[in-house]
Amino acid sequence: MNGRRIRQAAANLPAAGSHEESTLIPKVLAIVALAIVGYVYAPTRGIVIPLAVVALVVVYALEAVRVVPQQEAFVVERLGRFDRILEPGLTFILPPIERVAYRHSLKEVPLDVAEQVCITKDNTQLGVDGIIYFQVTDPRLASYGTSNYISAITQLAQTTLRSEIGKMELDKTLESRDEINRSIVAVLDEAGRSWGVKVLRYEVKNLTPPEAILRSMQQQITAERERRALVAKSEGERQQEINIAEGEKQAAILRSEGGKTAAVNQAQGEATAIRLLAEATAQAIASVAQAISQPGGDRAASLKVAEQYVAALGNLAKTNNTMIVPSNLADVAGVVGTALSALDLGRTRS
Repeated sequence: MNGRRIRQAAANLPAAGSHEESTLIPKVLAIVALAIVGYVYAPTRGIVIPLAVVALVVVYALEAVRVVPQQEAFVVERLGRFDRILEPGLTFILPPIERVAYRHSLKEVPLDVAEQVCITKDNTQLGVDGIIYFQVTDPRLASYGTSNYISAITQLAQTTLRSEIGKMELDKTLESRDEINRSIVAVLDEAGRSWGVKVLRYEVKNLTPPEAILRSMQQQITAERERRALVAKSEGERQQEINIAEGEKQAAILRSEGGKTAAVNQAQGEATAIRLLAEATAQAIASVAQAISQPGGDRAASLKVAEQYVAALGNLAKTNNTMIVPSNLADVAGVVGTALSALDLGRTRS
């Protein structure tokens, strides 16, 4: 089956340089036959010979003149042997001694290589096709080095491809296209030197495993993607927990620092308040002492003490149902006298 497929692909390939057959002799024979007929016919006998000569000259000139297109090469044979290669432009040959035997295109040519079944190192069938890029570099070798250089490089490419695929396992084959391409190009280029052909590139187009292998590969890819999704999800959840814990830690630190700062500020405020209160009290006491030391200060102090005593008794009467009063109202004067004695003692010490 594989050999028949290869032969069918080779049969569909273009010719490896066209071969040109000379038409000079048939044309000359036709002109001679027409001249004989015209000469037999009496009215045209006088002009047949000149017309035949002109026709022969025109036919010979058309056969002798050759216009070679750019990027093409004509191989000329003289008496059946290679003589020269015609360069692009207007050229001449000498028919029937010389003839253009082959025509070759010097352009880079892409050539499809038919798909074939290759067996890998692990005994897996693999359908492989490719494309060759080649160029004729020596028209003489391309004409006489092989009967069909296109078929030759195609067959060699398929043989080399089977050999290279057979050295690799399936997984390695699918990921080693560049290596396969380089190996085939090296072999084809080495062989193509004797055929006048330069193999520029070879590219594997399709690597087609059996349907069962494709399903297994798809299942493996699906399982791998699911595994990656689970790993990514777990990593995301782990990072989320880390971020939450880190945020709570930072919040606790900030709250403790805020409480510490607030306590320090409160303590400093209370200390400042106590200090200011003590200073104000000291200043008030100093002011009272200074005022008492002035003339009439004793009486003012006695009056103030009496007023505060009476006010205190009044507040007690407002806030309590039971009122406590001295047993002897004359004690009020005694209390005032005691306060004045204390003021006198403080003034004497100062």
